[in-house]
Amino acid sequence: MIALRGLTKEFPGGVRAIDALDLEIGDGEFFALLGPSGCGKTTLLRTIAGLETPTSGRIEIGGVDVTGSPPGRRDVAMVFQDYALFPHMDVTANIAYPLRIKKVPRAERVAKAAETASRLSLSELLDRRPAQLSGGQQQRVALARAVACRPKAFLFDEPLSNLDARLRLEARTFLKRLQRELGVTTVFVTHDQSEALALADRIAVMSAGRISQLGTPSEVFRRPATTFVASFIGSTPMNLLPGVAEDGVLRVGEAELPLPDGVPDGEILYGLRPEYAELTTREPGEKGAFRGKVAVVENLGTAHLVTLECTGHLLQVVVPEGAEPPPGAAAWAVPRPGRALLYRDDALVGDA
Repeated sequence: MIALRGLTKEFPGGVRAIDALDLEIGDGEFFALLGPSGCGKTTLLRTIAGLETPTSGRIEIGGVDVTGSPPGRRDVAMVFQDYALFPHMDVTANIAYPLRIKKVPRAERVAKAAETASRLSLSELLDRRPAQLSGGQQQRVALARAVACRPKAFLFDEPLSNLDARLRLEARTFLKRLQRELGVTTVFVTHDQSEALALADRIAVMSAGRISQLGTPSEVFRRPATTFVASFIGSTPMNLLPGVAEDGVLRVGEAELPLPDGVPDGEILYGLRPEYAELTTREPGEKGAFRGKVAVVENLGTAHLVTLECTGHLLQVVVPEGAEPPPGAAAWAVPRPGRALLYRDDALVGDA
């Protein structure tokens, strides 16, 4: 288990990259740190690794306080965004390097490097140098180097970001399977929410050095705790529309929607994912539909993203392939019952 207790990292000039953070990552868990650039996720990973010294707080790995320990004594393996392979070494030497630092005998470390390379389909590449490898092959060598020394934890700093779209999908599946086989605690930093949703057992969405929400991928996707998380999570951002609650009814533009009990009158942000609405070109005859004109139609492959120009706001809806109306057409978006979320003062207050 990795435990962070009141961890703070402040850089010169008063910049607080990590702000009094408390977090526990379970033994064998695949844990993702997700957030935009500058939110503190990479600094947090580097602090766990010992590459940054915390300003205050404590780091425990396997129940041992390692706050003051150098990186080499923390028994963690880090895979960097650029893989950080030694260009003058072949694949065998790169994989075996951590074992060399631990003074493992040469014959043993070469054997372990070959065994690890075999598991990662690198056996035919052992004599090549990094410049002779593709991006996907370099990524696997970096993973093999991390696996070979059997660490207590893996720390991944956006390891898939340098791969093209097809290789990223393949590497994602491979990485998930490998982590399951090894059962090693893994902390994975990414700004790509689709990677976090696909890979992680739990996700921490970070903003300005703090955790905005912590939960399973399903919890974070279905019930974002704040409008920041709502707008950040999802391949298409959540629609966040201003409305007014009054006498049990929420008015958003021309639409009138029933409110659950306990939601007081006042201004409300109405959150609806584009996937959770139906689009029709026939007037549905109910007040709970959003009427508008089709402004933009974007092809997503197996679906289309339709942007409606409603009274005073834009609303996006995902429709199946072949069901998209033409630009300029009148259309209505009908929310699925129980799928909308209500926010007030940037906090989730209910469902609709």
